Amino acid sequence: DAKALLGQLEALSKLATRFGPRVEIPVLMHVITAQFDMQRTIDDYMDTPTWRSCAGYLERAGSILGDEEKGWKIGAMTAEDDELASDMMMATMGKAGKMKSGIISGAGGAMAAMSTEEKLINPNTGEVETEDERMERLRLEKEAKMSEDELKTIRVPGSLSLFLSRLDEEYNKSLQRISPHSMDYVVRLQDEGKLRELLGTYQKYYERVDSASDAAMLAELRVEHMYYRHDSIVKAVAEAQDTSATDGDTAKEMTDLCTYIYQHGTDRQKTRAMLCHIYHHALHDRFLEARDLLLMSHLQETIPIAGDIATMILFNRTMVTLGLAAFRLGNIWDSHQCLSDICSGRVRELLAQGVSTGRFSDKSPEQEKAEKRRQIPYHQHINLDLLEACHLISAMFLEVPNMASAGDNDRRGRVLSRTFRKYHDMYDRQVFTGPPEQTRDFVMTATKSLLKGDWKKCADLLKSLECWDLVPGDNGAEEIKKMLGEKIKQTGLRTYLLAFSAQYDSLSLSQLCEMFDMTKNEVHAIVSKMMINHDLIASWDQPTETIVMRNVEPSALQLLALQFAEKATSLVDANERLLDAKTGNYGYKDGDNWRGGNNQGGNRFGFRSFEKQGARSGRGGAGGRGNKGRGGGGRGGGGRGGGGRGGRRFAPSRKNNNNSKGNRW
Repeated sequence: DAKALLGQLEALSKLATRFGPRVEIPVLMHVITAQFDMQRTIDDYMDTPTWRSCAGYLERAGSILGDEEKGWKIGAMTAEDDELASDMMMATMGKAGKMKSGIISGAGGAMAAMSTEEKLINPNTGEVETEDERMERLRLEKEAKMSEDELKTIRVPGSLSLFLSRLDEEYNKSLQRISPHSMDYVVRLQDEGKLRELLGTYQKYYERVDSASDAAMLAELRVEHMYYRHDSIVKAVAEAQDTSATDGDTAKEMTDLCTYIYQHGTDRQKTRAMLCHIYHHALHDRFLEARDLLLMSHLQETIPIAGDIATMILFNRTMVTLGLAAFRLGNIWDSHQCLSDICSGRVRELLAQGVSTGRFSDKSPEQEKAEKRRQIPYHQHINLDLLEACHLISAMFLEVPNMASAGDNDRRGRVLSRTFRKYHDMYDRQVFTGPPEQTRDFVMTATKSLLKGDWKKCADLLKSLECWDLVPGDNGAEEIKKMLGEKIKQTGLRTYLLAFSAQYDSLSLSQLCEMFDMTKNEVHAIVSKMMINHDLIASWDQPTETIVMRNVEPSALQLLALQFAEKATSLVDANERLLDAKTGNYGYKDGDNWRGGNNQGGNRFGFRSFEKQGARSGRGGAGGRGNKGRGGGGRGGGGRGGGGRGGRRFAPSRKNNNNSKGNRW
């Protein structure tokens, strides 16, 4: 029985204290192993009382090993230790076998079996000793022969670093299984502080004994329990617990831990530490430091071939946090670049914040179980409403001027955000649009207002979103609303100039400042940048402070003519490709035959012209060249007539013998 065995080992651990660390620590290791063995399957998790008991045993062992004055350390068991343990086990089993056989033989059999037990004589004193006394005597004699260094080294089965890794795994599994909306989840989060203290204690021990690989593994676990916590949350938790352990600089502590991992960790540990370091910088609005770390590490190139799904999820979370940091600082283009790939679809799955259970899901039960095991605990989630708002608003700031510059004639000319365009088209096709309810509705309504020039309504809609209260920091919500107001004014000014500049000969600088509630320097900077980028064809008239427009934009009729010419060109190209496919002549490889210079045919593809098709082609004043390559019109056969039907459907446009231009068709 596993529970009975665990109870016996726990009782034995209490008795082992009097024999010193050389006996106590091996017993504690056996107790911890028995507690981990209570979980039979991979989906079972250690309940909270058992986890805290296991953490307590590890803390007892850590207090012994952390004493630098006594200098205790652990080591792997040798062959002699294994032999001694086997002898003790065999003796215990032999005694139990005699007892069992005596009980089976009848009444008094057990006493008879014990009376016939072989008597052990102590060779030093000549007195009779029991089996336990003999084992204790052998242990003391062995310790007496050891050197000082061997005496301070405790041989134990197992590895304490692996026990701590397993304890961390059990903690995360329990957070995945407990309902995040219950008090049990909040109570469970209190154990994270104890886990971080354990990891720090054992990391110092492994650094003292020069075991850099184990210390790097524990440092990486510490980093993964720190990277997602904002300084404001750390301070609030410390005040609630009345502790001053976290009053230090978290950025410096994070940098020190990551630097140690970069020096001594494995490739996977280095990658995860780098991602956590970037995440922590981005969370605290240190966007430039986070961006530089990402670009120098080239993680965006190596992550797709890493093969580790957990690391890919961490990379997605890091990119999203980097995009949110860029948005908070007003870097709209950088924010959109970071968020566009993740927010294009399946955000929950990419961030491991939910499992898709659709009707037409093609996942096997094993794949669904594996995906559930990879889920991030609820307190580490990134709010999806805030994420969607930042992504759509950054796309709106980029797409609205783009749509205004394209006009109604060519809305599909240059698409910067396909997701935003899709949502905008869906919103436009709605027969009835009620008041906005979701985040997407607020952004789409604000977009319609901004396209009409009503930037004040757009600002009111976006500032009224409740998700801004989730921005970390003391004044995070106020700062982001202030940034939104400035960006909306700038985008509104650019949209107004791009949409209506063709209707003006000149614009007054003071009038633009009054319309968009901006200073002259701000308006001057935006308009000048548009002129430099050739978005606005105009020039400044400095004495009168006006913008003089240059009417080089095509009119509506000219735009339609250009569109018609482009479509006609594409139709010609399609017909030529179709004819190539039918005739099998690709690449015009017949030399100059297509010029009509010989008697084999005059069309541009080097084949004989089709007289019937030429006869059916449209009438024209000056026909195409015939298949003999000369003549002013004709029916396409001889090509000698004056103003007959066109010679071929696909004749090149060039001058013929009577100085008339050939028909393109």
